[in-house]
Amino acid sequence: MKIVQIPLDQAVSDGPIDAFSHMVLSPFPRMQEILGCLDEQRAAFPSDRFLCTLDDLNQCCYTSMHASSDDERIALDADVGEDMSSPAEALAARCTVLTHVIERLESSEHRVEWSALTGSLRCSDQDIWALSEVNDDPDSILDEVVCIQRVPVMREDLLIAALPNGYFEADWNIFQNHALTRHLRDRYSYRLFGIGASWLGFQRDDLLASDDILELISDLQAVYGSQGSTEAWSALSDVLRLRTTLLLGYTEDFRV
Repeated sequence: MKIVQIPLDQAVSDGPIDAFSHMVLSPFPRMQEILGCLDEQRAAFPSDRFLCTLDDLNQCCYTSMHASSDDERIALDADVGEDMSSPAEALAARCTVLTHVIERLESSEHRVEWSALTGSLRCSDQDIWALSEVNDDPDSILDEVVCIQRVPVMREDLLIAALPNGYFEADWNIFQNHALTRHLRDRYSYRLFGIGASWLGFQRDDLLASDDILELISDLQAVYGSQGSTEAWSALSDVLRLRTTLLLGYTEDFRV
């Protein structure tokens, strides 16, 4: 795996993603390599949080661009970041946008609660099997290039503001993704570590207890709008007994 460092004070707005881009991993890094790299960065920069990309980097960035500009709840009226002449200005502009999105995520006017996700992403049996298969083989969704963002936030759930996504009407938008992220943090101690064009990545420090796995499966059945195949949910349950990671699709037709 090749690692390209991008110092925060040297990143520019037209870098791998933006001025928060910190590191690029290629070609085809494995999930365990990425998680190890994230652990190292957290230890080196304890005041910041780190977010990596997962599936389809280009599509993830493209839909994030539209989700950021077309959703009036998070779009900024001002042309922040135009005519920047230095890395410091690029970073300041990104921080301005980040602060704005976080304020909207946490405002009572726009905040989405966990209960509102019930039945909000309609899935087939094939989708549930995809959840099981991807969680069993996380490398299967990773792009050839993975970008790590170093983001000046205090909580992992707020990382989602650094790369807003969920552009299409049938997808979960940033507010719904934030509701999911908060619930997984508060109830199951999962922290957000990655986002792609169709998938979100979470991790715990240790394995879930059996009773918690059953409750998590019940929660997922509710929000995915389908009891689905009993065998598929059972397969996912078996996978989660062996992994500290949890990968969840947030778009329509998230199957690989």
